[in-house]
Amino acid sequence: MSDFTSVDTFPLAGHAVQRMGYGAMQLAGPGVFGPPKDRDAAIAVLREAVASGVNHIDTSDFYGPHITNQLIREALHPYPDDLVIVTKVGAVRGNDGSWLPALEPEDIERGVHDNLRNLGVDALDVVNMRIMGSVHAPAEGSIEKQVVALAELQQRGLVRHIGLSNVTAAQVAEAQGIAEIVCVQNHYNLVHREDDALVDELAGKGIAYVPFFPLGGFTPIQSSALSTVAQTIGATPMQVALAWLLHRASNILLIPGTSSLGHLRENMQAARLSLTDEVRAELDAIGAGNGEA
Repeated sequence: MSDFTSVDTFPLAGHAVQRMGYGAMQLAGPGVFGPPKDRDAAIAVLREAVASGVNHIDTSDFYGPHITNQLIREALHPYPDDLVIVTKVGAVRGNDGSWLPALEPEDIERGVHDNLRNLGVDALDVVNMRIMGSVHAPAEGSIEKQVVALAELQQRGLVRHIGLSNVTAAQVAEAQGIAEIVCVQNHYNLVHREDDALVDELAGKGIAYVPFFPLGGFTPIQSSALSTVAQTIGATPMQVALAWLLHRASNILLIPGTSSLGHLRENMQAARLSLTDEVRAELDAIGAGNGEA
């Protein structure tokens, strides 16, 4: 076992999870659709992630669809006792790979059963209610119907814990009036800082905040200032961007995704980077300038 397990943890779903987790989305084919080019490589990445100390994996049955969950089951089932698998419902895929909202109660129940079947479990650790909003950004509006539907599935024992994804602060507050919310997963990274206040609010309540697109997603973070900092401290820009998130707030849990063992190992090393106050100030300034530095 590597020294990665010395990285600090944060409570999620009754477990102390390592703050550097793993996101399975990129294990599917291009556009998160269809099978991976190399199934054996995908299996190897999952197994090495867990062997390296990762005990928080993010997935969804609409990745593929079904592909990433089936890979997780093949690679890791029976699952380690300390592994928390977080999935999400709220969308389905069209035959052309499009992302379609699936937000009615019957859609949510179908999505939960799809996840149960493909992961090979009787109950899901955490299910994030993924609100489509404006795809990768939230939009205001009531989510009561969706959260109530998920809470009913929780009461039936199919879901242990409930999270939210792609939501506003007002929607988080609405959901908390219906059920306990254990995590919020929104778009957030070094240059995309709209959720700064929400990160701090959730930290004060002991609720995990899980950034999606922590490295910029389909358009990776580009910043000359970030590259300069990385060169100065002997790391890659993406390692520095991940390290900044870990330093940003103690409730931030990372789920960088990759289908490459090399990139997985680079991401793990980011958890060991120590950033001085001076370096953090330089990085904070990148976000203040909307990434134009």
